[in-house]
Amino acid sequence: MAPTKTPVIIDTDPGVDDITAILLALASPELEILAFIVSFGNTDIESSYLNILKTYQALTRHFAENPSDEERFPNFFSSIKPILARGCDGPLEGDLHSAQYFHGRDGLGGIAERHPDLNVVGIQQAGESHPQLNLSGQSGVDVALDLIRTRSSRSITYVALGPLTTLARMMRLDAKLVRDRLGQVVCMGGALDVPGNTSPVAEFNFFADPYAVKELLISSEHHTGLPLDRFIMLPLDITTPHELPFPSYKAKIDPSFDSSAAPSVADGKLPLTHFTSSFLERTREIMLQFGKDAMELHDIVAVWCAIENPPGLSLSDGWKARSRLFDIERAGELTRGMLVVDRREDESAYSPGANRAEIQAELEKLAFHHGSWESTALPAQVEIERAASPTTRPVASGVVCITETPGPEVLLDLLFRRVWGV
Repeated sequence: MAPTKTPVIIDTDPGVDDITAILLALASPELEILAFIVSFGNTDIESSYLNILKTYQALTRHFAENPSDEERFPNFFSSIKPILARGCDGPLEGDLHSAQYFHGRDGLGGIAERHPDLNVVGIQQAGESHPQLNLSGQSGVDVALDLIRTRSSRSITYVALGPLTTLARMMRLDAKLVRDRLGQVVCMGGALDVPGNTSPVAEFNFFADPYAVKELLISSEHHTGLPLDRFIMLPLDITTPHELPFPSYKAKIDPSFDSSAAPSVADGKLPLTHFTSSFLERTREIMLQFGKDAMELHDIVAVWCAIENPPGLSLSDGWKARSRLFDIERAGELTRGMLVVDRREDESAYSPGANRAEIQAELEKLAFHHGSWESTALPAQVEIERAASPTTRPVASGVVCITETPGPEVLLDLLFRRVWGV
């Protein structure tokens, strides 16, 4: 008897880590991809749409030359075509922001200009035939609601790799349906006890639409009860340590991999390798400017979480979580998207003017990891957060946040094996 697959709706704003995450999803037999809902975020919505088509085109070319690799991508040859639909092209409120400064204008590091051979030939639109995708003219909101309505109750995992705007609009349109029948939401977003990646205090997905986060996760006039015990959040706190080191990619996947100063050349390379190298080369350039020769696997960790943790079950071995209580800043000039955690109930927090030498010694006695100053130690969780069990899905007194995975090395090995076959 074949193992049960987890049906997933992937809500994405396809940038470089989103596409890598989608490749992992396509190569994961534990999942059944029902739909890709593309939205604004890393780039504009039309570029997001094209990036899904580019990915499928690259894989089609790869399998034409390497048919033995087809079995590695079971979701590319699914008997039911995933739906490709457009979600939201801007936030619920406020200004439109994108992450093109990192992902390039096309979302994939500028491959549209540097690698015209990877541009989609004969761009397909809604209603046209595509061999692997169902190109829908419906809004992504309606597509997702229809799938939740027609599939088995509580079976679908909604994987949110971009802003939460589409999910918020789904709740506005039919909150009861989502609340009653959606299995779970796995969301990459937020920064709790670490700096942001878009501003000093905000992670990009929550920065892009903090109003949607407020409606879905925190009490407001529109909040109608998104089941927080079925919402799993993967903040930067847990995703950042998971990396794809570019020297390892070069050693194992593409020996000629360099940077956009020496763009990838298709001749002599596997088509999939040429595709991934073509969007990773600019990413490497940017990451080196930040002093790191690796890509952080934020969205890849979220897909991995969905693979290993189906709806309705306790977390799999190696995964731990805690309920966290926070609010979100929506309109601050400097703090838009910041998650504000109330630590006032934490008895271990020290007051201004306290003896710092004594605190430093206490941290060392308790084996708290910290740098030169005690303020760099991992912040203690407040009393109300400490009550949740770290080994099961916490009771919904707050937002369930992953605090531990089986480890960055485990994910990197999985990614290399499934996507590139090494």
